[in-house]
Amino acid sequence: MIKFFASILTVCTLFLLFSCKNAKSNLDKSITFDSIIVSKQIPLIDNNDTTLPFSQVDIRFTYPVKFGSEEDTKRLQQIFTGTFLNDVSYDSLTPREAIDKYIADYTQEYRSLSNDFYSDKQKLSDGSMPSWYWYQLRNTNRILFQNDSLLSYAVEYSDYTGGAHGSYRILYYNIDLNNIVTLSEEDLFIPNFKKPLSNILVESLMKKYHVTVPDSLLQHGFFNLEDIIPNNNFWMDDKGIHYTFNQYEIAPYVMGAIDVDIPYAELEQLLKQDNVVKRFFTKK
Repeated sequence: MIKFFASILTVCTLFLLFSCKNAKSNLDKSITFDSIIVSKQIPLIDNNDTTLPFSQVDIRFTYPVKFGSEEDTKRLQQIFTGTFLNDVSYDSLTPREAIDKYIADYTQEYRSLSNDFYSDKQKLSDGSMPSWYWYQLRNTNRILFQNDSLLSYAVEYSDYTGGAHGSYRILYYNIDLNNIVTLSEEDLFIPNFKKPLSNILVESLMKKYHVTVPDSLLQHGFFNLEDIIPNNNFWMDDKGIHYTFNQYEIAPYVMGAIDVDIPYAELEQLLKQDNVVKRFFTKK
């Protein structure tokens, strides 16, 4: 009798586990997005004088509002918020709360320059305004690739803080939608991948700039070959892995962000045996 009840309990437990797993797999894994758009001028001195410096702030934040379960949606939102604002301290907030706090923090930091502004203004004998206090900030993100298992997107930052020119950088993120975690190079490649992958990056740049010798890249403006190494700044699609090196990373500002596209066929020897590429892009 005891064995009979034990068997019934085991069957019920297995049924419940299978039912939970099956229910989770049956959840709608499509993603619904929304956007928060902010465009405003933040005055350096809050006295309604439009002749004084201000910072032009433009933010367009695309984020998920529905994905799988409520828990899945919350986790995906956390990743989007933390990566968009490049600070995990914001990812515990809702997207709207995070953007509001980010702008409030930026406003406080920008207005802390007001004392320096008046000091610099007094130093100008012709009574002109110190032009270097007019700032700009622009943050945006965009989806680059999406299927049932992978979501790749870019976050772009550009700003001007009174120098000779503004700055721009783009960062990429790849999310395993099955586990709702971000992916790094270590998740894709075998150990000790950096040296051979560096060689592939150099070879790809040689093709892009139509040179046959690695050192010839230096004549095109690259700093040195040792700088051209995997930087974990990549996005993925069904064709290959796409790297970007930002300004000053491997070349001067004037060359801008430098893209390197590598087909999966050229990476076969470096990808892990049970790699995410096969899992994400093999048709079932």
